[in-house]
Amino acid sequence: MVSDHKKRMESDLSIRLSTKNHPPEKEIDCHTHRKEYEFLSEIGLSSRNLGCYVDGTWKANGPVVTSLNPANNQVVTDSFTFYAPVLSCYESQMRPFEAPWNVPAPKRGEIVRQIGDALRTKLQQLGRLVSLEMGKILPEGIGEVQEIIDMCDFCVGLSRQLNGSVIPSERPNHAMLEMWNPLGIVGVITAFNFPCAVLGWNACIALVCGNCVVWKGAPTTPLITIAMTRLVAGVLEKNNLPPAIFTSFCGGADIGQAIAKDTRVSLVSFTGSSKVGLMLQQTVNQRFGKCLLELSGNNAIIIMDDADIQLAVHSVLFAAVGTAGQRCTTCRRLLLHESIYQRVLDKLLDVYKQVKIGNPLEKGNLLGPLHTSESRKSFERGIEIIKSQGGKILIGGSVIESEGNFVQPTIVEISPNADVVKEELFAPVLYVMKFQTLQEAIEINNSVPQGLSSSIFTRKPEIIFKWIGPLGSDCGIVNVNIPTNGAEIGGAFGGEKATGGGREAGSDSWKQYMRRSTWFAGLKCSSRAVVKDLSCLQPAFPWIN
Repeated sequence: MVSDHKKRMESDLSIRLSTKNHPPEKEIDCHTHRKEYEFLSEIGLSSRNLGCYVDGTWKANGPVVTSLNPANNQVVTDSFTFYAPVLSCYESQMRPFEAPWNVPAPKRGEIVRQIGDALRTKLQQLGRLVSLEMGKILPEGIGEVQEIIDMCDFCVGLSRQLNGSVIPSERPNHAMLEMWNPLGIVGVITAFNFPCAVLGWNACIALVCGNCVVWKGAPTTPLITIAMTRLVAGVLEKNNLPPAIFTSFCGGADIGQAIAKDTRVSLVSFTGSSKVGLMLQQTVNQRFGKCLLELSGNNAIIIMDDADIQLAVHSVLFAAVGTAGQRCTTCRRLLLHESIYQRVLDKLLDVYKQVKIGNPLEKGNLLGPLHTSESRKSFERGIEIIKSQGGKILIGGSVIESEGNFVQPTIVEISPNADVVKEELFAPVLYVMKFQTLQEAIEINNSVPQGLSSSIFTRKPEIIFKWIGPLGSDCGIVNVNIPTNGAEIGGAFGGEKATGGGREAGSDSWKQYMRRSTWFAGLKCSSRAVVKDLSCLQPAFPWIN
């Protein structure tokens, strides 16, 4: 089983690794001809796009904002812009509407199935847009849209399994049940790194649970927000359903803050940094609302002395370099057993030298740009902090001089106790450190504030069972012999500690999008039966006859 996994991974790598070192900085060419933007019209985007969809109408009243291609920091064509909604747009247009929508759950599942089918017809175009606007390589962009399709399929089945419970009552002739009902309105605030997949994780479940959705997309990926909204709105219109079931805004922090404060929004799902997530949680808690938080990660891979080194090295490469280090599940810390430390490090340095960097839309490139020019500056600041805290740059460590936001994939040798290791630098920077015992490795893994994903490479069952048990990893995702990234939708996705504690996608995550009611009923309703039940209370309450 591991062998097959290894072969597939090596096959994938073979098309993305050059036989030579990555090209010199001057050879990175990310100029995109305007004809390559023609596909945008196929997903409902025009030369001017309003950034607010409320109650079936596109509108906005803010300034014109341009969408930039991170590969060259040029506007995505000369006129693909949108009018951003300002706060007054949210406040004036978010009028009260009926929620939940009064349709049986399996019928809601049918609507989500149609959304999935609509996505299938535009998979290539939407995937290309994700790559163009966010900066991840094209296979990742297409894979992100495919993940929403998979969530739609999952939720079709889920719509017939929103089961309650029948609980034995201690009282004669009584019944006790648990019922699950919709919350009403669910707010979804997504981040740039997965500009549409995170919507899918939340909205698909929220919709089959009977809720309405209010979505605020990332301010730097507005075209994705608009294109996705047009697709969902089209399905609702085709089925003659109220358009208020799905509302979306392209906007900044003011819109997010308005959603957090809005008492009509029962649940706010937020994906972003721990710092912002904590502030949002405090705002929502002040009105006794609910939060679902997916925040920062600081994920470690442990390689034991008995591990399959080739498999482990390729896994680390994917986990550390994929999406230019901008996944919440990116591997940021690599813990190597001292007996294999140098051997693993040498192999890793060798594959890092082969990583092809360039236009994410071009086949064969493994590493695209960081999302914004500010991200690139943050990388530079991070490298300086790393050096000041004793970090040794083994490879990379510099920006690549180009029009885009490209940086070199970086490996740093550093102490696990350095302050910078405790923080999340959202870039392809990998900290490598050594350990002597499994216990030491687990302690290092658990020593950071975040608790999203973790992985260990070993062949020993006793190590595996300790790792996944109560004395092992403290993360929400605990992997064995696979990378920290690449979670499946069938399981609950999320983490502990400063990662927020929320769970999205599979397992019983759907319960966060509903409210539980415990229902009691007397099966004999005569007054005599009621009096008989209360007769034991007569000494305390003489008025009971």
